[in-house]
Amino acid sequence: MENAFASTWPEGFAADVLDGLSRPSKRLSCRYFYDAEGSSLFDEITRLPDYYPTRAETAILEAHAAEILDGAGEETTLVEFGSGSCRKTEILLERGDGLAAYAPIDICAAALEEARARLARRFPDLRVLPIVADFSASFALPREIARGRVVGFFPGSTIGNFTPAEASLLLAAIRRALGPGGRLVIGVDLKKDPARLLAAYNDPRGVTAAFNLNLLARINRELGGGFDLDGFGHQAIYDAAEGRIEMRLVSRRWQQAEAAGRAFGFRRGEAIHTENSYKYAVDEFRATARAAGWSPRRVWTDEAALFSVHELLSA
Repeated sequence: MENAFASTWPEGFAADVLDGLSRPSKRLSCRYFYDAEGSSLFDEITRLPDYYPTRAETAILEAHAAEILDGAGEETTLVEFGSGSCRKTEILLERGDGLAAYAPIDICAAALEEARARLARRFPDLRVLPIVADFSASFALPREIARGRVVGFFPGSTIGNFTPAEASLLLAAIRRALGPGGRLVIGVDLKKDPARLLAAYNDPRGVTAAFNLNLLARINRELGGGFDLDGFGHQAIYDAAEGRIEMRLVSRRWQQAEAAGRAFGFRRGEAIHTENSYKYAVDEFRATARAAGWSPRRVWTDEAALFSVHELLSA
């Protein structure tokens, strides 16, 4: 039976959920983690003692901002891919003497507007040019940005959410978007002791579990879903062969749930795959970048070598 309210559902979200839950191995895209509740939960995750990536990357940016922005001047626009709150970018903007503009790219118009207003107060002389777009899809920079000098910024190890093959394709698309002479500064999480990784994704307070389960809550809110959140548990494992953390939601029992007018059955122990987070050795990521047409240059790491920031130039 067709749901009378189907036309009110977000088309892309509904289509992706229906596709993912219809597969033999069920999955939901991590791009849908970040509604208002999910973003709030993720901010809380970044402050947890065992969640090192945000602190480590922030320390790198604070220690090396001048080097990272070396050569960026009055004709340069800093373009950030998946900007979110833009908090890390502010570290660079503080030291970006004379940048022509800052262009944050994000799929969420509300987040961009909030960031634009905040940055306008803090950096009144900086032109902020928000771009509402899905950077993981094919896109081009607006002409007023593309015709000048551009430095791309892609923090947070978001590249780790893509398989290495997908990451190479995305890096190639970013290279084309930035144009000839483009430069990219990108954060990449490093391989390390699996125990350290697992602790970062399985916090004892359950914040990461709530963040993961919010995907189902969002389906309930936005797609007329009928998921019992108590019927699913958070799971994070490390696949050493693939070099990645996998996050899942595991059904605690046989159950059925509805999403966007369709019912889905879940066996006891059946998992919904929600996120990959690939970790790289420095040389592994440099090889991935080369395959995408970039020339790897400088690499910065934190003192504990937990995280890395890479400089790539268009080859």
